[in-house]
Amino acid sequence: MNCAVRTQNLSKKFRRVDALNGLNLEVPEGSIYALVGPNGAGKTTAIKTLMNIFRPTAGKAEVLGVEAGRLSPREFARIGYVSENQEMPDWMTVEYFLAYLKPFYGNWESALAEELVQRFELPLDRKLGKLSRGMRVKAALASSLAYRPQLIVLDEPFTGLDALVRDQLIEGLLVRAASATVLISSHDLAEIESFASHIGYLDQGTLRFSEELNSLVQRFREVEVTFGTPPVLPADWPESWMRPDTSAAVLRFVDSHFDREQTSLEIRRRFDGIRNVSFNPMTLRAIFVTLAKAANRAA
Repeated sequence: MNCAVRTQNLSKKFRRVDALNGLNLEVPEGSIYALVGPNGAGKTTAIKTLMNIFRPTAGKAEVLGVEAGRLSPREFARIGYVSENQEMPDWMTVEYFLAYLKPFYGNWESALAEELVQRFELPLDRKLGKLSRGMRVKAALASSLAYRPQLIVLDEPFTGLDALVRDQLIEGLLVRAASATVLISSHDLAEIESFASHIGYLDQGTLRFSEELNSLVQRFREVEVTFGTPPVLPADWPESWMRPDTSAAVLRFVDSHFDREQTSLEIRRRFDGIRNVSFNPMTLRAIFVTLAKAANRAA
């Protein structure tokens, strides 16, 4: 598998805080990879280390086949990077800003830049410092797509944006990212679920899982078992059955390795007096909440 981004045992420590713990991340070429996790999980640290803003404490990181610490202007000309609090020269107008950036990128396409300005409804004559947060993110994204980067890196781009602006950003991103790899960190799980192809869950600096989104949503199910009398939880409760909850004669839990036939057999092996069993698909947000709560209980 060819990867646009790859890390090996990547660690980053800030004094006594371990922000990243042996991160092994692989972002396949052509994928839209979403890095999710709670606040403080290490997502921004991971991205800034990949972008050579932070130096790793240990381990390796490669971006487009080059060690992150050795990224040169040649590689950055193939990377579009937009951070949550993107710094831009507030005194420049949108038009001046785009014109200023053009000479730095040999692949800059003026026609594409104009198309992005129209798609994002950017006011060319307005200064960047006078733009709303949504407009600033649009301007940053337009400037990062106009040279058709091979890798697009977005750090929490949807934070604080209304639904219409998010939709415009996602639409513009998908239209222009067809031939690129996208690495995006976000808390907006509903939006991520609508377009990501791969997902990694980062918690306390550790990558808990990394897989295709379709595979993830297929292996998680909310299970509800109805009995004639209140059930008793067995001693050999499987580790993959998470968040058990009993209410009267109903047992609910989340199966993180769901297989309809195998899960049904395991339930009937452990319980008597079963009246009904149902398996319900879960949203990405519901899966995220389940994993976060499980991690909190384990801490």
